Amino acid sequence: MASSKRRGGAGAVGDKKDLFHVVHKVPAGDSPYVRAKHLQLVEKDPEMAIVWFWKAINSRDRVDSALKDMAVVMKQQDRSEEAIEAIRSFRHLCSKQAQESLDNLLIDLYKKCGKVEEQIELLKQKLKMIYLGEAFNGKATKTARSHGKKFQVSIQQETSRILGNLGWAYMQQNNYEAAELVYRKAQTIEPDANRACNLGLCLIKQGRHEEARQVLEDVVLRRIYGSDDEKVVARAEQLLSELNPSTHVSSLLDVGLSVSEEIMERLDLVMNEWTPFRSRRLPVFEEIATLRDQIAC
Repeated sequence: MASSKRRGGAGAVGDKKDLFHVVHKVPAGDSPYVRAKHLQLVEKDPEMAIVWFWKAINSRDRVDSALKDMAVVMKQQDRSEEAIEAIRSFRHLCSKQAQESLDNLLIDLYKKCGKVEEQIELLKQKLKMIYLGEAFNGKATKTARSHGKKFQVSIQQETSRILGNLGWAYMQQNNYEAAELVYRKAQTIEPDANRACNLGLCLIKQGRHEEARQVLEDVVLRRIYGSDDEKVVARAEQLLSELNPSTHVSSLLDVGLSVSEEIMERLDLVMNEWTPFRSRRLPVFEEIATLRDQIAC
């Protein structure tokens, strides 16, 4: 009987440990990575967590997760420059499947550090991977995770997201013509109210108030996805209130950017014809390869 009780007690302890790992989302075991996650999530000691993430990387213990998690904690601790250098220096130890999420982390870190040129270069690189059929490891969709929930992302959605980020980066350089171009492309793929506000701001900065008014009114009148967000609608209303009646100014689509128009047309073809080629370039990419970088002009 006593032996039975002891076995039962040990089982209860084991069950409690398992429940602890589930509740705190901490992996089981005693490896450096497990210790780092315990420090990060349970003991709430980010600085020591970073120390143990380094130990995990150096001992090749779950390097994919250790490098990504460490970069996230560093960003939270205002150590983004260190996070950038860590990813650059150690990403070669990570699997091919981890590279895309590392790129996304780098984009966020570049944005936080104000490294606009690096951000633009990486975003262009990600677009090139889509052109070549290499995004999502050659698949048409991928599984993403946000706030603990999984969902599917299509290649069109990813392209629209990347173009939106590229538009924002151009805006930081006051290159509103290039920003307008990529925002318009993003909106044709997947309309979004927040990007519409940014497009409206680009037009305002170029003195094209009537065009801006049309774009912003679509948000205020809730004609576009995302306009159920009151903060986004309020921003559109604020931008509208700053507009003044103005005469028509020739737009990018009217004069001087025939090359850019052609780029956008080729992007349409990419979106329509995309298939998961692994070893050869998309035929359409041959046509836009020499034009792609001129988006930044």
